[in-house]
Amino acid sequence: MRNHSVVSEFILLGLSTDPQAQALLFVLFLIIYLLTLMGNLMLLLVIRVDSHLHIPMYFFLGQLSFLDLCHSSVTVPKLLENLLSEKKTISVEGCMAQVFFVFATGGTESCLLTVMAYDRYVAISSPLLYGQMMNRQLCMGLVWGSWGLAFLDALINILVALNLDFCEAQNIHHFSCELPSLYPLSCSDVSASFTALLCSSLLHFFGNFLLIFFSYVRILSTILSISSTTGRSKAFSTCSSHLTAVSFFYGSGLLRYLMPNSGPTQELIFSLQYSVVTPMLNPLIYSLKNKEVKAAVRRMLRKGF
Repeated sequence: MRNHSVVSEFILLGLSTDPQAQALLFVLFLIIYLLTLMGNLMLLLVIRVDSHLHIPMYFFLGQLSFLDLCHSSVTVPKLLENLLSEKKTISVEGCMAQVFFVFATGGTESCLLTVMAYDRYVAISSPLLYGQMMNRQLCMGLVWGSWGLAFLDALINILVALNLDFCEAQNIHHFSCELPSLYPLSCSDVSASFTALLCSSLLHFFGNFLLIFFSYVRILSTILSISSTTGRSKAFSTCSSHLTAVSFFYGSGLLRYLMPNSGPTQELIFSLQYSVVTPMLNPLIYSLKNKEVKAAVRRMLRKGF
């Protein structure tokens, strides 16, 4: 029998221990969070009120905005609280809940980006049948399937992680609770949880990445078969926003979970990128690069919303 004390809470060491730096970081991340809320809520409102955007592509974009609101709200409020607090603690139960929702919302976004890649493929390869193929029933099924698959994946990982024992170590060298950050604190065997995390990262995230890759291979093949330069340019422009969003998400999130021992600095950078910065940038990416969204915003502003 092991003789150890049970840890009831963790200490999130965050980004800096310097009070002046913490004050500056609080202002910075508060601005980022407010911009995230404003940008994504504005995009949701535009898609909701403008009838020109009531097509599958923007239905999925609205779901992405909602997900970015959820994903950012799982971690940023606690980050802001800790930057102002001296205690900087989080209960073990609260930490596990945060792990679950980070995994669930991140996994759903991974699935949704795959769905959006398929949507672009159908729109470019079969434009005349696009409305018929991407009907409302299919779109709703793809969205609910994305949420269901991601939450099941998160549930499996958190159930395995609940078997971990935490003895004396309490300090998490991070601004939020994520599974890779908890492994060094555990005084029990983490191999089962690590294996589950690695398998789900490979199957779920890397599997979705491969589906996106193959979708774009087909898209590229279709675009190259278009004879007119204008047609090619228009087809490429419809994919540019999605490709940018995929690059931001997978450039950091996948590395974070496939390289759990990459070092504290790299961990913080990867996590900040996909949980704080990317949710703020997505509305800008889709607004600045999309003529239909910009036109819809102008129409909404003229109506006085």
